[in-house]
Amino acid sequence: MDRWPSKWMDLPIGGVINIPGTSTWVKTGTWRSHRPVVDLDKCIKCLMCWVSCPDNSIIRLDDDYVDVDYTYCKGCGICANVCPTKAIDMIEEGGR
Repeated sequence: MDRWPSKWMDLPIGGVINIPGTSTWVKTGTWRSHRPVVDLDKCIKCLMCWVSCPDNSIIRLDDDYVDVDYTYCKGCGICANVCPTKAIDMIEEGGR
């Protein structure tokens, strides 16, 4: 797709639109006041954080553990809220 859809009906079903000039080019990580920190000892590799992240800031590693791309993470905390084992803590920026 080389242009913005003219109507919502033109959007691909269940897809993510990756058009130059969207959030992949805008480094939004400086907006956050809190950042997610993953405790891999508590992580059960359910990937709920990865699926739920609105900014694709949760990175799925080859072993199904996750990491965070702080370049794009806005610190919304959705990943921490959906984690069933509370393996993700939101800590104040500049803390730990």
